[in-house]
Amino acid sequence: MLAKQNPLMASQDRAITYLSSAAPVSMGDWWFDIAKVEHFWIRRRFEVMNRLADSKIRKAKRVAEIGCGHGLLQRDIEDNYGVPVAGFDLNTFALEKSVSLQSPLFCYDIHQRNPELRGQFDLLFLFDVLEHIEDESGFLQSVKFHLTPNGFLLVNVPASQWLYSDYDRAAGHLRRYSLQQLVDVGKQNGLEVRAAAYWGLPLVPLLVLRKMMSLPKHDAKAGFDSRGPLLNRLLLWTARCEPIPQKLFGTSVMAVFENKG
Repeated sequence: MLAKQNPLMASQDRAITYLSSAAPVSMGDWWFDIAKVEHFWIRRRFEVMNRLADSKIRKAKRVAEIGCGHGLLQRDIEDNYGVPVAGFDLNTFALEKSVSLQSPLFCYDIHQRNPELRGQFDLLFLFDVLEHIEDESGFLQSVKFHLTPNGFLLVNVPASQWLYSDYDRAAGHLRRYSLQQLVDVGKQNGLEVRAAAYWGLPLVPLLVLRKMMSLPKHDAKAGFDSRGPLLNRLLLWTARCEPIPQKLFGTSVMAVFENKG
């Protein structure tokens, strides 16, 4: 059973509500130590999302993120849109480090399909999760269980399989996507694309260099660390040197899907 509090409202004491038992995930805990709200990649991802889906976010009444980690996207939505984002994850280490301020946190396995959460959300975020999942369709069907008919799902994944590297292995990535591959997996699961774009084109040389690096199997900090505030700002300015939307090439791909079946 859900806690008596409204599951869509924030808990004042920021306690984690356990709807499922905690479980290991393929994302290394090192990520939560170096991925910060101000990191250039996090900032650019938010800008791309804003360009593709600003109106959808502003109109949404009930919002959640599946695989929320330590709350970077939740915090950005809070700060820029003024709404809480229910966060679901199985990694309690990440949930306990959440930087969100008002969004409720749940330890929850979406395959459990809690009946009280059926069709509860008109907007769901699935950012940098799908590439960790072996059974994409099974996972997306469980995602859709929580989404209203005609609700929207925002998905971000790493792009371009030829950029797959030791970093991806250490981060638990099973694959990287082309834009068409992401659109196709959505269509196969009753999700119609409403907007899609590559992003990160100016960062491709960095990922080529990263592919050439030999990284420890379980620790890829060197592949994501921005090396200080000055370089972080420079990389953000560099990342912004592309039009959005663009369908040429990139290091990531983002899509806005509508639940049609």
